[in-house]
Amino acid sequence: MAKTCKSIATLFTAFALGTGMALAGGPADDKLVIDGELEIKTRVAPPEGHPLDELISGWHYRTDETRALEADSFQNPGMLYVERGEEIWNTVDGDAGKSCASCHEDSAEFLKGLGANYPKWDADANRPINIELQINKCREENMQAKPYKFDAADQKALTTFIKHQSIGMPVEVDLTQGDMQGWWEKGKDLYYTRTGQLNLACATCHEDYNGNYIRADHLSQGNVNGFPTYRLKQSAMVSLHNRFRGCIRDTRASFPAAFSDELMALEVYVTWRGTGLSIETPAVRQ
Repeated sequence: MAKTCKSIATLFTAFALGTGMALAGGPADDKLVIDGELEIKTRVAPPEGHPLDELISGWHYRTDETRALEADSFQNPGMLYVERGEEIWNTVDGDAGKSCASCHEDSAEFLKGLGANYPKWDADANRPINIELQINKCREENMQAKPYKFDAADQKALTTFIKHQSIGMPVEVDLTQGDMQGWWEKGKDLYYTRTGQLNLACATCHEDYNGNYIRADHLSQGNVNGFPTYRLKQSAMVSLHNRFRGCIRDTRASFPAAFSDELMALEVYVTWRGTGLSIETPAVRQ
């Protein structure tokens, strides 16, 4: 059985990833400037201990047309989620008769930079939490409202709105909080662990073969500074844990539940891998 899986993985790698260096096409040499005003840092030096020499946003690996969509807020379909998220921010919900704005009235001021620093350590839960979990915590404890189910439309919209308030600001995760370093280590182990019938790890595509083609698309470094991301192939905003699970599914492995310890650890590590890149939410990808 192990020999069969190894053969499948070898065939997949040869066909999908390495069908000749003629298919290699590295990232486009371009600059992302939103609406001709806000320049986004899409290429930066890595933090100490990073395995790559330069960090490159996934924006550089997309087609000219896709890159142009993100550069124009009027054309960016993800901005519809930002608008919806702002409506939710100001809408009263729950038995406490509160909205997000009831506690944080000036969203532009309160949220500026917040999205660039998640995941964070949550002492109550004794684990890292991301923005989606922070939203649910606030809904339950402060608004006395029901938490959102994973990938609920309003959850994605509100998360997109919150992240968008930090657009252009650098990703920076504080690993000194609580046991964030321990979760970083766990996430690193997961990133390099091969799984599934195809025997692939995150690093197989996003580190070993980034810049090469898989089918008709480029493999990026897998940086997550643009999530939630509008994916054209799905015609919808896609959350980070949805994408994690999709990648794991593609290796033909069973994927963990959203917000599980495994995926939260992976989020801590992968977010750190993009340290210094600007928040792009809502990014546009193919």
